[in-house]
Amino acid sequence: MAAIVERAGWTPIAARRLEKAERRFILSGARIAVVDARGAFEDGLAAITALSEPVEANAAALLALVSKKDVARIDSVLAAGATHYLASPFGEQELVQALRFADRYTVRVGGRYQHATTPTRAETDTLNWQLDRETETVNLAPALARLLALPPEKAASLPWSDFLGALGDGAVEESERAIRKFDDANEPTAFAHDAPGAGDDRMVHHLTRDEATGQIDGWIELPDEDTDRQALGERDYLTGVGDVHSAHQWIDRQLAADVDAGPKLALLLVSLHRFERINQAYGSATGDAVLQGMARRIERLVFGMPMRNKLVARLAGAEFAIGLAPSVSLDEAEFAARQLAGVIEQPFITDDQVIRLKARCGIVTSVETDMDAAGVMRRASVALAEARDGDSHPIRVFGKDEEVEAVRDSRLEIDLRHALDRDEIEILFQPQVSVTSGAIIGAEALARWQHPTYGELGAVALFAAAERSDYLTELSMHVQQKAVEAAANWADALGGLRLSVNVTAADMAEPDFVDRFAAMVDAAGFDRGRLTAEVTESGLIEDLGVAADRLAALRADGFRVAIDDFGTGYSSLAYLKSLPLDYLKIDRRLSQDIAGSARDRIVVTGVIEMARSLGLSVIAEGVETDEQLTLLAEQGCELYQGFLCAPPVTSENLAGLVERRA
Repeated sequence: MAAIVERAGWTPIAARRLEKAERRFILSGARIAVVDARGAFEDGLAAITALSEPVEANAAALLALVSKKDVARIDSVLAAGATHYLASPFGEQELVQALRFADRYTVRVGGRYQHATTPTRAETDTLNWQLDRETETVNLAPALARLLALPPEKAASLPWSDFLGALGDGAVEESERAIRKFDDANEPTAFAHDAPGAGDDRMVHHLTRDEATGQIDGWIELPDEDTDRQALGERDYLTGVGDVHSAHQWIDRQLAADVDAGPKLALLLVSLHRFERINQAYGSATGDAVLQGMARRIERLVFGMPMRNKLVARLAGAEFAIGLAPSVSLDEAEFAARQLAGVIEQPFITDDQVIRLKARCGIVTSVETDMDAAGVMRRASVALAEARDGDSHPIRVFGKDEEVEAVRDSRLEIDLRHALDRDEIEILFQPQVSVTSGAIIGAEALARWQHPTYGELGAVALFAAAERSDYLTELSMHVQQKAVEAAANWADALGGLRLSVNVTAADMAEPDFVDRFAAMVDAAGFDRGRLTAEVTESGLIEDLGVAADRLAALRADGFRVAIDDFGTGYSSLAYLKSLPLDYLKIDRRLSQDIAGSARDRIVVTGVIEMARSLGLSVIAEGVETDEQLTLLAEQGCELYQGFLCAPPVTSENLAGLVERRA
């Protein structure tokens, strides 16, 4: 498996034991974890559970490989923390494709810049070395040279024997055995030895080959978490400051401390604004140098402050956590944030490039007595998100407005469960209209919730609350069933209308989704041939192969399938070519852009022509004006829905609209 991964362009790190898997993943800097649970389901589930927290905290992905017989238990795999799964039997191409989908997922959730090609280990890590087999010399990364106490001038071309000598006596025999094996099999391997000057700690070297030069690339795993505080094993692999694990530990210690008065801590999340442009413009090596330089600036400033307990840690990407304790006032925290912004915004020079960055900062000082580190991090993240939204307030504090929103979200999560039990979710129908005849030929079912405190909540707020409370699948099934049962009892005037219901990515992930969906429709007495399942485009990206299978099964059972909200997220012609579809629904923003600039019209026209060339009918959402409708009709759009005809209405009002347009 490691060989397959390497052939696809990634650098694999393999481990057979679960021991310290969480720590190894964090220190590796990897953005995808793969757990092979085939033939050992319970052990795999334990590994997924252990890795779930660092995977989420680092905006990474977790791909679970399962046996065909365990597919029925995939819900437990996803509940344990897997973001993707692949069931056997599968070949090399299926595995590589699953990894590429997982990689795209990390781009979406982590905001990471996606390389045009898969980045190599040399681009992403610093504790590495490269052996030239002809000259028997080694080039060391600067961080590795510092770790081994070697002068910088020796790092560029160090004799192999001197390098092994710096590693310690145990490295000689192990390295020779690994390199012989590596040359014979030409597949990734590793060797381990006692870390120099670190007691019982082990240093692991992972070996791969540079296909372009034939040289051997080595990457070193850092010492384990039980090393001294000064050891790099407790720190971020790139910058040397604390990592996300140490940040959580620090926060928990401060929350447990006995503080007489004032806040127990102040947590500042600092983001290097639009840092991804540095990687795009200058390359990841320059980006790494900037992150390392900024870490040093932040360290010098923070550890020069008078507070007794301080934290500097790097989280995912270009985001740092700064902790100040105890009894730090909000004024002091804001002053510290302004100082941090000042040092970050000073010009940074690397490789003759002058780079200027700006900072965004979210602050939290007010915490409840029962809050944990994750809760503090979430509050600071909310404030940081507010700071990122605009340029007018680069420093934001989690305060009353955010507190109200957090309380509202928590209330909705709790109330939603009661709403499902009490059947408080209503179904409305938005007409779908023929562009040529003006007749209503179908309707999309939309959920509404009349909340006793917050009033009417639409589908966006409703499903967001469901996702936060892990009730997404339950809500989706509930809405689908109510919609189909209502349509089955429509008046005679609506007897010929098609019904469209929304299907979520969570639905598609359920192994029994197609059978359950068909049984639900049949039980309601609704004609399968009149029902369309609308799947949002963004929900298909993670598991395109699974989505294609599910949609093909739906069509084989007599249903029609539409891809919804096309034009948002990661639109790709590959999705349309790979998926069995009947309709393409273009997003409301594209529908409204048709009446915009010439460039806007070209984009919308291109989408419509692409869909029609693939034999798909086109439905335009969000049509509000006659001008939009006329322009869409000229480009070949066949159906539309939107306020130009009607908002979502009850079944009774829908019947009236149909009769008036007949």
